[in-house]
Amino acid sequence: MIILKKRHLFGPVPSRRLGVSLGIDLVPHKTCSLDCVYCECGKTTNLTVERKEFVPTAEIIEELDNYLKKEPELDYITYSGSGEPILHSGIGEISNFLKDNYPQYKIALLTNGTLFTDKSLINEVKRLDLIVPSLDAVSDNVFTKINRPHKNLDNSKIIEGLVQLSKKYEGEIWLEIFIVPGINDSNTEIEAMLEVIDKINPDKVQLNSLDRPGTESWVEKADLKTLENIAAKIGDKAEIIADFKSRKEIKSFSESLKDDILDMIKRRPCTLHDLSTILGIHENEVNKYLQLLIEEEDVSTKTEDRGTFYYWES
Repeated sequence: MIILKKRHLFGPVPSRRLGVSLGIDLVPHKTCSLDCVYCECGKTTNLTVERKEFVPTAEIIEELDNYLKKEPELDYITYSGSGEPILHSGIGEISNFLKDNYPQYKIALLTNGTLFTDKSLINEVKRLDLIVPSLDAVSDNVFTKINRPHKNLDNSKIIEGLVQLSKKYEGEIWLEIFIVPGINDSNTEIEAMLEVIDKINPDKVQLNSLDRPGTESWVEKADLKTLENIAAKIGDKAEIIADFKSRKEIKSFSESLKDDILDMIKRRPCTLHDLSTILGIHENEVNKYLQLLIEEEDVSTKTEDRGTFYYWES
């Protein structure tokens, strides 16, 4: 499968949740309404809740059209990237183009879920097949500690927006909860989360935890027992992302790209940005392979002044 080296599209990438996924990056790097402590893409540099046309909608549509004419094998076309996709005001127009011209492809949205307080936004995403919103906390203090939101965001209103989304949106909703040990895994917070999950009534609840260095070095990975205990409280809808199949089993996995990344790290320690720039590949795509290299113990990490560096375990 051809690996894209374009401006607004990336991949297809091997996604544990979505299989062969063609990514669409709608906003500039780290443009987001949150500055989450665990974000693998680094600190938010443009903290905003203003929706606008960050990159030309027409350019994105043209790039999609040129690529999809080749009839690639995809499980999903996914709004994701290194920022918050729904900040782009053209997401509805792009989605309508895809559904009108390439209805054979399913569309997914990975989002922090903060802006569904805007009722018009729910209408913009109504034709999508899958929405995966995040909700890491119910109480305000925990929300602030983990997600470090824009000053205009109110977590109770965010939750109400997700409830309204679930009532008006006919596609699937997979609610993602990122567990940060010592912050949002207390009995009090989990019990509050269970009440909110009942109100949102998602099709799935996916528990995630750190698998690559986050923005803040103090963030640790939740142990499997903790995730299993939380999943048991949630019930049959709960899934632990760590239990999903290896990226190597997904058709879009590229052994040559994995080798290229490892070869660069063998020459000298590199940051995620270094690897993305040198290889001409989107940071999200590089991240998928770095996770695997860490799991296989070929690569380790060290935080230095310029950021997190990846080292070869010789």
